[in-house]
Amino acid sequence: MTTALIPGSFDPITLGHFNIIRRAAQIFDRVVVCVMKNSAKNYMFSIPERVELVTRVTGRLGNVEVVTTDMLLAEYAKQYEGAVIVKGLRAVSDFDYEFQIALINKKMNPDLDTLFLTASEKYTFLSSTVVKEMAAYGADLSEFAPREIIDDIIRRTNENNRRLAQK
Repeated sequence: MTTALIPGSFDPITLGHFNIIRRAAQIFDRVVVCVMKNSAKNYMFSIPERVELVTRVTGRLGNVEVVTTDMLLAEYAKQYEGAVIVKGLRAVSDFDYEFQIALINKKMNPDLDTLFLTASEKYTFLSSTVVKEMAAYGADLSEFAPREIIDDIIRRTNENNRRLAQK
């Protein structure tokens, strides 16, 4: 059984993320979406909330599961025999960064390979940061975030705005 590991912070999951997950689910027998922590980011949603949101969005894909770990991905991947990391690339700048990470992962776990999937053209500009910024201005998110979680994004954005206004 071939397993794809798709790591990311998914704060929140976007239609671009879902596109990569869906395509990987067509290629691999099993897809494990791993919600990770990135110490350089400030999060809108907690890890358990992000796991729940990603699970809700990917629920209709029968071979996808959603997990989280505090381990480095290269170490975590050792529990999946023959696993491959799958990363989506939007632009050359993504490749530069992801290539470095792939080399580090390979150094830490020589059995671990990384497969890059290019983003579908309509999602090359899309990121979680863009979705959060658009939500902050009340923009229509229907072409950027999965419909299953748009209300969650709007609700959290409104909560954050109220919290900031009280300061």
